[in-house]
Amino acid sequence: MEQNNSVMMKLGGTVRICAPHTLSSPVRHALDMLIRDMNTVLGHEPLTGNDPGAADIIIRYAEEEDNCEARPEAFVLRFRADGNRVWLTVAASDDLGLVYGILHISRAYLGIQPFWFWADQTVPARSFVEVPCEDYEAPAPKVRFRGWFVNDEVCLIGWKEPYPPSREVWLPVFEALLRSGGNMVIPGTDLPKTGVHLALAAEMGLWITHHHAEPLGAEMFLRAYPGKRASYKDEPELFERLWREAIEKQRYHKVLWVLSFRGQGDKPFWENDPSFDTPEKRGAMISRVIRRQYDMIAEKVEKPVCCVALYGEISELYKGGHIDLPPDVIQIWADNGYGKMVSRRHGNLNLRIPALPDNRVSGKHGIYYHVTFHDLQASNHLTMFQGPAGFLRQELQSAFDAGATEYLLVNSGNIRPHVYTLDLVQTMWNEGGLDPDKHLRQFVESYYGGHHEEIAELYRSYADASIPYGPHTDDLAGEEFYHHPARRIIGHWLQGKMGSPDEGLFWATGKLPFLEQVRWFEERCAAGQKAWADWLTHCEKLMDRLAEDDKRRVADHLRFHGVLHQSGAEGFMWLCRSFAAYCGQLYPQAFVLASQSMWAYSRGLQALRDAEHGKWERFYSADWLTNIESTVSNVDTLRRFLRMHGDSPDFFLWYKEYLMPETEKYIYLENTHRNPLSDDELAARLKDCFKSG
Repeated sequence: MEQNNSVMMKLGGTVRICAPHTLSSPVRHALDMLIRDMNTVLGHEPLTGNDPGAADIIIRYAEEEDNCEARPEAFVLRFRADGNRVWLTVAASDDLGLVYGILHISRAYLGIQPFWFWADQTVPARSFVEVPCEDYEAPAPKVRFRGWFVNDEVCLIGWKEPYPPSREVWLPVFEALLRSGGNMVIPGTDLPKTGVHLALAAEMGLWITHHHAEPLGAEMFLRAYPGKRASYKDEPELFERLWREAIEKQRYHKVLWVLSFRGQGDKPFWENDPSFDTPEKRGAMISRVIRRQYDMIAEKVEKPVCCVALYGEISELYKGGHIDLPPDVIQIWADNGYGKMVSRRHGNLNLRIPALPDNRVSGKHGIYYHVTFHDLQASNHLTMFQGPAGFLRQELQSAFDAGATEYLLVNSGNIRPHVYTLDLVQTMWNEGGLDPDKHLRQFVESYYGGHHEEIAELYRSYADASIPYGPHTDDLAGEEFYHHPARRIIGHWLQGKMGSPDEGLFWATGKLPFLEQVRWFEERCAAGQKAWADWLTHCEKLMDRLAEDDKRRVADHLRFHGVLHQSGAEGFMWLCRSFAAYCGQLYPQAFVLASQSMWAYSRGLQALRDAEHGKWERFYSADWLTNIESTVSNVDTLRRFLRMHGDSPDFFLWYKEYLMPETEKYIYLENTHRNPLSDDELAARLKDCFKSG
């Protein structure tokens, strides 16, 4: 037998695969993926068996002759020939190495991309594929632990009927993560412990890690002990009982144990215990709890891998020297939710403390990074990350340069809207860097059939259309910018608080009077809706020239985002102008402008429904975070309120004043004119009247 790099191996018909006699569950899952991929591409299901002498592909754990690196997850591909027979051996050091080696065949030779499911990749059928007989040694990834926090997962919750989400929902999530070279996951936030998410992730070979608000993966204190005071100072035994139960449940799985102490509901614990009124007291309590958690794990788990999330207020306390950590834990630094490695904004407080280790901080480091976020302010939940690829690349590169290469956890949201950005990050965690333009070309060529440069330009120019709302490069508006502040303004207005500013908007506007706050948003949304309208025009012109498959993908992965931005910005703009008309006692005009706001926001709601085709039916039905439907309802409430200013109680007066022919105004009989126009019809006709006037 000898290596033969001068010939091509042809895979076609019924491919024969030799697998180990006893398959671990992660390798079984990966082999099932390869079988499905070959059936899709070649039109035949492979035969699996245990005879290496008759196999085209041999899958096994590495032997000395394979020259496979002795590191976790290493794998090699070795081609051999004996006479006319050529075969491929996938050899690896462990289960995940075999998983990655198997999936490498799918991507490199069959063309199945990591996000084939989420991007609806068109996979052409072929009678055979030719594989160059070139041996391959998988390089070590840049980051040791790489994965997703499937947070903001409400769309996954609402997509299918069962709750908590079933295997059907989680399988494509974990598959895409493995195909991206990921090896760890937080599968959701505070889901019922009866769900399959944790067991399935472990079954597929992934490391399990935890939300910083759920240290050790333990049950929330107040869920376990309703009515008790969630104070470790007062109830240490009850907290430790929950931690002990979590350790026992997970001790035989691959776990990255997150040590942390925050309050219930993912907020600082001292908000519910004012006795912790200094940084020293707060840091001392967090240090005490983390050390206790660390010791409890060490009692039960051999060589545990432990992490500490330096997130939010914990980062600030650590930087101030108030927290003492065990020496061998991975220190996890976090961005601010908008991709910048600085401390996150808390309400109106935005300290922007650098959130990366410096040369005075020893030990292992990693980062928690958002490509999607939810903060009731300006984040992106349903839409793509609003910053340019170069910005994201620079932030991750800076983290790597600072030594944060042990751990990279990405807030991945519900996957589907974030495919491009997640693909960019997986390139970074595997390769350690990238050329944004080269990556974009490769991405577009992988998922689209034609017009590659024009499609790439839409991805490239997406960030250019984003609304800058502050002085920093990361101050770019996601779609929540058009909804949460808008609903705040409506509530402040209808509660009669117009004489004082809404302090909940100071993060954006600064300390301005309420009228000026509204004008601030109007100015930015007026410019933003025009920029997004121009971007959408380019998008829709291109769609007219695309084949149906590409047209659908552009609609779902580009136009969808543009519509949510443009309709949201326009809706917010009309809302602000309605308030200005109201302040000028122009009530019919304010009613019309509020109706225009509602119509614009409704286009965003329709975009969600248009994206729910085929397997995606109901996917956005649980939009409870951005909650476009709630915004539409709020604006509808507003315009009903406005119609009462002069058209009540008969709701006929504006029709009579503005729309009724002059010849009828003084001779009509009331008993023949008693059916008032609907809000939509009245607004549409008044709009035309005011426009022509």
